[in-house]
Amino acid sequence: MTREEKKMQTRNQGRVAVWAITPNGIKLGGRLARAFAANHPLDSRANPPGPYTRRTQEDSQGVDLFVTTKLASLPGCPEGAMGFQTLTQTVQEQFHGYDSHIFIFSTGIAVRVIAPLLRSKCHDPAVVVVDDRGINAISLVSGHLGGANDLARTVAAMIHARPIITTATDVNQLPAIDLVAKAGNLAIENPEAIKTINMAFLQGEPVEVHDPYGLVMPHIPHGLAILTTGIPEKDRPSVVCTDTTENVPRETLVLRPQILALGIGCNRGTSLDEIQAFLDQMLRLKGLSRSSIFTIGTTEVKQDEQGILSLAHTLGRDIKFYDKPTLNSVTTIENPSKMVEKHLGVKSVCEAAAILASNNGNLIVPKMKQGNVTLAVARKQIDCLSSGPAPGM
Repeated sequence: MTREEKKMQTRNQGRVAVWAITPNGIKLGGRLARAFAANHPLDSRANPPGPYTRRTQEDSQGVDLFVTTKLASLPGCPEGAMGFQTLTQTVQEQFHGYDSHIFIFSTGIAVRVIAPLLRSKCHDPAVVVVDDRGINAISLVSGHLGGANDLARTVAAMIHARPIITTATDVNQLPAIDLVAKAGNLAIENPEAIKTINMAFLQGEPVEVHDPYGLVMPHIPHGLAILTTGIPEKDRPSVVCTDTTENVPRETLVLRPQILALGIGCNRGTSLDEIQAFLDQMLRLKGLSRSSIFTIGTTEVKQDEQGILSLAHTLGRDIKFYDKPTLNSVTTIENPSKMVEKHLGVKSVCEAAAILASNNGNLIVPKMKQGNVTLAVARKQIDCLSSGPAPGM
């Protein structure tokens, strides 16, 4: 039994960009590059687009060092460093291409450079600022979801600096609901509600939690939350973990578990627009959240089907391609197709692929067909809720 998976990535996962504009900064940047290469061996990154002059050596693994063009030409500049002409322009071009940035200059410069680039705490990369002498490592942006707090601690340990963490939950040694979501692999539907929950933790006010899959409560210390059997009442700090689109009070934080596998089949040449339109219609009809889709499954025949590949890219999800024996091994198909069996040699594509992609979960949306597209959805079994990253994480 074989299965091929195609991963669709839109960011350089785990990549760190270090920025230096002074001689001392370059020395610190070199130390960090070596430390990250030794402690965080990640795949090296291809040349980024833009007017850069890369020095001749293989990329440092785990980190890219950006320095001014003038300093890049001086003796002692770390090999592999990339020279840039304009800091603001270069950061603008590279900001959302990395998961983390370390700026070795003042916080004032950092704030002015990145301010126009910030989107939200769910999408912004981590930003840590280190002073020219390497005394302080300051978590500036995306302390929780982006991991800047942890990065500041890591950087501080690498160069013997002092980590500066200012998030209230951290300094008071309390949980932060955005970190709880990250630990439970949960997508945050309405990040504007995060502050309400974190403030409740800070004030000692119990938070009501609807957690049918057991993905939230294990990450909250005893006494800070109350488990509920239904949707919490209005005007109370509350958290709901669900893959359905049922109505909840506006101030409730909604977390989306990564538990839905989408099975898909389509005629050759079907457009992304047609696939997305039917997907959205199906999700509305069944009351399911797009944000809970963690993977897509289909037949190996569709490895070059642009509409499906584009859908995976749009959703930021993996695709699992299954061969005929694997698809035919599924015995719980509800709607086998004689036409599909005649042309592809399998009894089912979308239902079988959904079940397989969900690790043999429960088929909750049997095959639906519209135009050139067939869709099905399966939900993971509770005991195997541990798949890839949630969207925006």
